[in-house]
Amino acid sequence: MGGHGHDEPYYVHAKHMYNLDRMKHQGLKMSLAVFTAFSIGVAVPVYAVIFQQKKTTSG
Repeated sequence: MGGHGHDEPYYVHAKHMYNLDRMKHQGLKMSLAVFTAFSIGVAVPVYAVIFQQKKTTSG
């Protein structure tokens, strides 16, 4: 039992842990979440390539 929080059974076995269909402003929040994840997925590789090319040309 080591390393677990004192309220873990209630959290792990919650009946309505991820109630996406009853979320308020579901369309806005899900659209924002998808856009954010997509933006990070595009921005990080682009930044990595630019950084790598700058490092290569300067040295």
